[in-house]
Amino acid sequence: MNLLIIIIALALIFDYINGFHDAANSIATVVSTKVLTPGQAVVWAAMFNFVAYFIFKDHGVANTIAKTVKPEVVNGFNMLIVIFAGLLSAITWNLFTWWYGIPSSSSHALIGAFGGAAIAFGGFSSINSEPVFKTISFILLAPVIGMVIAFIISLWFIHSFKKGWMPKIIALLIFIGIGIFLKNNIITDPAQLKTHFENPTLKIIFHGSNFKWILLASMLVIMATFTLFLNGLNANRANSWFKKLQLVSSAAFSIGHGGNDAQKVMGIIMASLIAYNPQIYSLDHMVWWVPLACYAAIALGTMSGGWKIVKTMGTKITKVTPFEGVAAETAGAITLFVTEALKIPVSTTHTITGSIIGVGATKRLSAVRWGVTVNLLWAWVLTIPISGLLAALFYTLLHYLYPHA
Repeated sequence: MNLLIIIIALALIFDYINGFHDAANSIATVVSTKVLTPGQAVVWAAMFNFVAYFIFKDHGVANTIAKTVKPEVVNGFNMLIVIFAGLLSAITWNLFTWWYGIPSSSSHALIGAFGGAAIAFGGFSSINSEPVFKTISFILLAPVIGMVIAFIISLWFIHSFKKGWMPKIIALLIFIGIGIFLKNNIITDPAQLKTHFENPTLKIIFHGSNFKWILLASMLVIMATFTLFLNGLNANRANSWFKKLQLVSSAAFSIGHGGNDAQKVMGIIMASLIAYNPQIYSLDHMVWWVPLACYAAIALGTMSGGWKIVKTMGTKITKVTPFEGVAAETAGAITLFVTEALKIPVSTTHTITGSIIGVGATKRLSAVRWGVTVNLLWAWVLTIPISGLLAALFYTLLHYLYPHA
């Protein structure tokens, strides 16, 4: 029991560190464009990190993380030691990269560490290849998806400043596309709706998966409506409206950040509880306090900020204007919401970095500081193997402390 309590405490500490390590992902653009002060930005992001608790109820990403290691190979006390070693490694790597202002992925540090400790115990046969390969593939795919979406949104905004019908036609197509998407994806069956509301309409709106899509659709509708009037605004008026819109896009990205990253720690805690007592705990029934504690921890971490990484994300990759901030954050939010629905644990760091590169590339390729980007890529590639090796070392040390494991 003592070891289980230590592991849960460490998991929540990691979640807190994840918050201030990855705070830059949510606030870098709103701070660099001076839409919010740093203090206001972290409170804004933290608030919406926690709002995700009320939205993401299916916990698909948590299940994916919990299944990284095969419970039939690593179980009981051995699983607890593996998780303990993994958390020590992930925390160490996160603190190291935070200290040097490197926006590495907390998600990949956790997955690499969990897997590395399991391999140290039982070899590669102890790892479930499907979630691991899915996660590794999105090291590249997440930033590319974010970059492409941000590039398209930026071009859409740029052309909306010009006279002509094409931007208006695109806005109309977006309205139609959103309507079709919501019609096909919103759950209306009362038997499937899980909310505390009695009103039928509110039940549909605030059902977890429904509210995710309604929120994202609302943001795209606001953007599409805004583009209809862009060519009638002067530069100052347009910039003022983009700053207001950036608050919405930043909030959406923060919700996606909370929903994706807090679930990873939820998966680790549930794996620990199942290892401790598989008769009581199951992935099919998330213990009520686990998501509450994880969302609270990541929100508190975000409020602590991560200023060294904010500088890298907000200014060193490319100079970001308010309209580019909206494009980057919207692209990042779309990527996070979709990957969460697909139960894929992606890196918010990779996603927003790709999105910032995408908006920078619309000006000219030289507007992106590729030297900084290459350094970030090295950090991304090395995170999983280094955290895995570090976890294997921690597992070896813990094995000597707990020889009966």
